[in-house]
Amino acid sequence: MISKDIKEYGLSIGYTKVGITSADNFTEYVAEVVSRGDKYDILNFTTTNPVHGATPKNIMQEAKSVIVLIWDYFQNDFPEELKKMIGKIYLARCYNPLPGTIAYSRLQLMKSYLSNNGCMVNSDIGIPARWAAAQAGVTTFGKNNFAYVDDAGSYIVISAIVVDMEMDYDQPTMESKCPPNCKACINACPTKAIYEPFKLDPKKCISFNNWMTQDGRGSISAFIPYELRETIGCKIHECDICQDICPLNQKKLKTPKAVDRYIEQIGQDITLPAILNMTDEFFTNRIKPIMYNYVKDKRYFMRNAAVAMGNSKDQKYVKDLEIALLNPDEMIREYSAWALGKMGGQDSRSVLESRLANESSDNVKKAIKQALA
Repeated sequence: MISKDIKEYGLSIGYTKVGITSADNFTEYVAEVVSRGDKYDILNFTTTNPVHGATPKNIMQEAKSVIVLIWDYFQNDFPEELKKMIGKIYLARCYNPLPGTIAYSRLQLMKSYLSNNGCMVNSDIGIPARWAAAQAGVTTFGKNNFAYVDDAGSYIVISAIVVDMEMDYDQPTMESKCPPNCKACINACPTKAIYEPFKLDPKKCISFNNWMTQDGRGSISAFIPYELRETIGCKIHECDICQDICPLNQKKLKTPKAVDRYIEQIGQDITLPAILNMTDEFFTNRIKPIMYNYVKDKRYFMRNAAVAMGNSKDQKYVKDLEIALLNPDEMIREYSAWALGKMGGQDSRSVLESRLANESSDNVKKAIKQALA
């Protein structure tokens, strides 16, 4: 009965689907990751490494079951200008939600419910969420590497809670409902990160280059390769291209939705110039409520804004980039120089030539010379 009660409670507090699977080792998942070689060595620098989480009992000896919760985050819509820059899952404020938010409180309600019904609860284990969700019978796999739910498409966030109680396990749905010959996501990916159906090179992914490229992460650095910068376009935090092009998502995309009033209000302030030259106050009040997930330091959002400006080739950003060329942070100056070079035009050239004479950093001087060339 407890399994049925848990599912009903999850639905009652708003979850789209609730499934349950065993906390036994996810051996097939580990084998799949290992088979992809060094493409996934980035997992070593994540706080909740799913390869480690694939053996839950090594982390929580008492682990017996995994409760998988699915939340449809695309129930409200967001301003088009923001969707061009920011992934919908972040605009929905439901991924790694901050305390004080509805998404955070919903997860706490479920954890409290499980605890009150005699379960030892652990939601900090980095369970391989998409794999666990399919094993729990609540999602299928997409060729774009996302998990899918029939009515919500791939616009879902998955939460996994490990408990110490044996339960009734759901029938796995380790399958795909993608049209057999469809390659829409592969063809649409601007960086060619999706190189085969169900296979992704994360280091080429726009999202990876938005978030994971930060200093202090072993072999990963803040440097975004030149050949990838242009393909990032104007994305500053995540990319929905391979989801939005997917035939399985078209029904969800076309379903009428109410506007998210909060995002509509604060979104008026969220522009590339405001991000590039942001204050601490702006970071706290506008960026942090939405995008405080993988990135905790505002300098990386500022870098991403510079890349987006350069790719836009919009001359209206020249003055903003000129201001950024005076930023004390060498990285911001370097990427602003790149952006001005990418943008082209006499105004950009004049700004770069003027700055070159006064620049103290060899790296930034090099970037300015490359931009002028």
